[in-house]
Amino acid sequence: MTRAFKKFERRPHDQYVTPLVATLPLRPFLSGIRTFAEPCCADRQLVSHIETAGPLCIHSGDIQEGVDALKDPVLRQLIVDAIITNPPYTWDLLEPMLDLFPTIAPTWLLLEADFLHRPQRSGRHMPICSDVVSIGQVKWFADSKHKSTSHYAWYRFDANHSGGILFHPRQITALRPKAEAA
Repeated sequence: MTRAFKKFERRPHDQYVTPLVATLPLRPFLSGIRTFAEPCCADRQLVSHIETAGPLCIHSGDIQEGVDALKDPVLRQLIVDAIITNPPYTWDLLEPMLDLFPTIAPTWLLLEADFLHRPQRSGRHMPICSDVVSIGQVKWFADSKHKSTSHYAWYRFDANHSGGILFHPRQITALRPKAEAA
């Protein structure tokens, strides 16, 4: 169990919808991406947020719909510019996704920011990580008064990458609502 959810009962399949504010820091890194897949799409909010920035989602699915991203034959055959998803954080599910997705296309995953500091989990995947885009705390539940206790970041994994990691610190953007910018 990750720190962010210790005090709360986990949702089935780690299904937490991605709020718009969590996608805004990723937008500058989407230039050049025309098409993407979202293999853990939940209610498709992330798809909608990314499409408003320009890229088109040509394939999405979710285990709740009976589409297992690890066994999806369509996903394995796709030609897309990127995979962009907020995956389940349970290691038994996340690890095989980290093994598979970057072999299909460069992959942006929304993970806890300290993922890279857990070498027992991240160690063999960090050599193919090209970018980390910090986003800070996230308010996962719209009806909650509080943000998460953990910080988050977008991680880009690419099976063809070998040049180290670029870290992009959290930026306060004009696009963020004032209440979320602090």
